[in-house]
Amino acid sequence: MKRPVLTKFLAIINNENIGIRASVALLRASKKYNMLGMASLSDDHEGSHVISPSPIKSIKLLSSNRFRLKIVGITSKREEVFNEDFESDSFGNFSFRIPITSKTAEISILQVYEVSKVMGLLLNLGSYMPLRIATPKKLVISDFDRTLIETKYSSLKEIYQSLTQSLDNYGKVDKSVQILKSYIDQGYHPFILSASPHFYENSIRDWLYRNGIYTAAILLKDYREALSYSSGLLAMKDIGKQGLYKFNNLLEILGLTGIPDELILMGDNFESDPAIYLLLSALINEDIPPWTLWNRVKTHQIFKLTQRQHSYFLNKIYQLKNMIVSKKGSYEKELHPKIKIYIRKKSTKDILKIPHNLFSSNPRVDQIELYDD
Repeated sequence: MKRPVLTKFLAIINNENIGIRASVALLRASKKYNMLGMASLSDDHEGSHVISPSPIKSIKLLSSNRFRLKIVGITSKREEVFNEDFESDSFGNFSFRIPITSKTAEISILQVYEVSKVMGLLLNLGSYMPLRIATPKKLVISDFDRTLIETKYSSLKEIYQSLTQSLDNYGKVDKSVQILKSYIDQGYHPFILSASPHFYENSIRDWLYRNGIYTAAILLKDYREALSYSSGLLAMKDIGKQGLYKFNNLLEILGLTGIPDELILMGDNFESDPAIYLLLSALINEDIPPWTLWNRVKTHQIFKLTQRQHSYFLNKIYQLKNMIVSKKGSYEKELHPKIKIYIRKKSTKDILKIPHNLFSSNPRVDQIELYDD
């Protein structure tokens, strides 16, 4: 028998709201799956020789359904201070924010129930503690493929192998892992941003655990959106192009956490990471009107926005700008978050290729540190 299961639940508290991203799927009850609907992670520690699961074991997450979640906010004194229902999109994904008030600021536990699949019943999906990111707010956001691990997706054979093989079969980029872990040790909260399909999360999570990275939030591309003609943000062209997906999720992360005091961005020089990271840096630290930025990127080959994506993308930029203005207003001196970008080289002679027509002035390439293995 199938029942609703949470496959992702991320809740982050900042000064303005509790940002929540969640995904629900219908899965058959099985002891192979934990409370998040993913194959149980190995109990082995870093360096374990036990082979991690292949992504194809989670391919059932490609199915789509609508769900309705009831979120109940509980204080440390066991008092209920929030109770509201939320609808998913057609793929079972949720993205919403709970405004911070005198009551919701006291929330320490979120109880989650599915309320639409069985008439009259609340199906308990678990209880979760929202993440509170300490002040000063420090984030490290890293790409996964070809930054932390040497994956290959250039041919159908390589795509099939990536589905059916363990991530242990791909080479680890030791320098990247060292950089990421060094910032985690300094109190930076990690986010992993990958263009891999959303059902790769279990395999990626397992790989991160095996390499001593235990607290990272993972954001993946939902290919169901790109394959749908009527729903979702992504289009068919976004299967091969990462610009919109990556930039949108960077904005989504900052929307969940608030504007950081220090931000580390890690990526590779194989596609568009340097340009996207520099664009985000310019948006945060320079006085660029959202409309101006949108006009600059909407037709660029990195993005090539569709009509459906235009208004959404512009709205996200305005949201981030409003957050920046709000944070600046709470500071006596001008706000300039510290941003550092690490880009892994393709080869020892690799050089940065920055599309300067994306920027109104010379991009801050001095923020980038190129490194090789």
